[in-house]
Amino acid sequence: MPRWGLLVEQNLGFGGQRRVWSGGVIDHVDGTREEALEVLRQRAEEYRPVHPTSPKRRRLYRERDGFVLVLDGAWQSFHCRFTVIEQLYDSAEPKPVPRPEDVPRPPQAREPEPDPRPEPGHPLPLSPPPPPPSAPEEPRAWDADVPEVPSWLNRDRPS
Repeated sequence: MPRWGLLVEQNLGFGGQRRVWSGGVIDHVDGTREEALEVLRQRAEEYRPVHPTSPKRRRLYRERDGFVLVLDGAWQSFHCRFTVIEQLYDSAEPKPVPRPEDVPRPPQAREPEPDPRPEPGHPLPLSPPPPPPSAPEEPRAWDADVPEVPSWLNRDRPS
């Protein structure tokens, strides 16, 4: 079954000369090209591009391989292009994680340890008593010169 990338291309950056046309894959669809186009249409309808931040008007057009979203801003129009592209390979595709039942067990694998809990009706062993509460620590010598409430907080006056 083919895997389809959902590509969006849009202008990034600010100012007339600092804007860059940039693209990125926003999702993948495993299935037919028509299924991928339907998912792409939904994503294009919901998409919130970088420019303009508060569009006055949105228009979505269909083309052969995808869609074009045209947005009218306060001073100029912007557009985003959405395209379905077939993924042929991925050099960093994660390897599938084997299920535990598919992994062969080594012959020297031990059986699970028996349950250490006693049988029903058998008295439970007593747990050791908790340690006695410790006495509060004495202030260290380096803490002696630090007041409990700093004077810069204006809290050194009695209430």
